[in-house]
Amino acid sequence: MEILTRRELTIRKTEILEKIKNGAVFIFPTDTIYGLACNAQDEKAVARLREIKQRPESPFSVWTPSIEWIKENCYFSEENWNEHLNKLPGPYTFVLKLKNKDAVADNVRPGKADVGIRLPDHELSKFVEELGIPIVTTSANKHGDHFMTELENLDPEIERKVDFMVYEGEKKARPSRIVNLVTDEVIDR
Repeated sequence: MEILTRRELTIRKTEILEKIKNGAVFIFPTDTIYGLACNAQDEKAVARLREIKQRPESPFSVWTPSIEWIKENCYFSEENWNEHLNKLPGPYTFVLKLKNKDAVADNVRPGKADVGIRLPDHELSKFVEELGIPIVTTSANKHGDHFMTELENLDPEIERKVDFMVYEGEKKARPSRIVNLVTDEVIDR
């Protein structure tokens, strides 16, 4: 696995954007913890990520490229917007019904009509915006194991199976707060 700094990511941006569009599975920092990621529109990449994470069926969240992407692809009420979605970017995952079923691959949300969306308050949101497509974002750990906060606690098996990682040092946060705007349920992890 190749480890990149944010500076190296910036220098090699065109190459890395192309790798992601073509199915790379990678580790990416967020505003909370490190995430395991891939192109959310690439069914093969999502299947590979599921195998690495050992999470065969549960839905994944996606890091959206912009607020506009959310407005174009998801249903929400004005009340949802005023009370919750206007907090973006931030450390939240909002579950919304998908308006555009082709916005993400079916295996991102097996058997579901909704999807978890994130727009982290992180410098790399600009990178995802430039990519122009959503990426799967799920904690960089095997399902049920402790999430990655630094290089030292990255599972060696995951490390061997991903294409690259963008590393920016230790993260001291917790996973994002999940707010399901379909069922009105809030999950703090």
